[in-house]
Amino acid sequence: MEEKKNLLTYAGLKALEDELHDLKVNRRKEVAGKIKEAREQGDLSENAEYDAAKDEQRDIEARIEEIEKILKNAEVVVEDEVDLDKISVGCSVKIYDEEYEEEMEYKIVGSSEANSLKGKISNESPVGHALLGHKVGDEVTVETQAGEIHYKVLSIHRSN
Repeated sequence: MEEKKNLLTYAGLKALEDELHDLKVNRRKEVAGKIKEAREQGDLSENAEYDAAKDEQRDIEARIEEIEKILKNAEVVVEDEVDLDKISVGCSVKIYDEEYEEEMEYKIVGSSEANSLKGKISNESPVGHALLGHKVGDEVTVETQAGEIHYKVLSIHRSN
């Protein structure tokens, strides 16, 4: 079975590469130091610092593995080449929520970059998926657990 491609913007790729570098170069050393200090305290069977440091080490190694897997299957979306005639990964979109009568702006990104607090929604999320392929002026209906939401596409543009 072929693994699915992880769509990333260049900024998302760079952020993951930077995080991976920090984990491998800085965080591994930090945790190794904590483990060494805890070992020097003697009995490891009741050493909370040692257990916490080992847990942290396990979390760091798991995140390194996760990032490496994402990067191995990464497909970078070149935002300057994104077609702005229709909504696709890498573009920003301004939409109008007809029920709440408010404008919202989202950047459509791959699932590993999504962060709703920063206005980045995944191409695999219900809203992101429903918006894909639509053009300015289109009415889009999104099926959610709470029912149907109706949006109108106001503009499609490149992110700053």
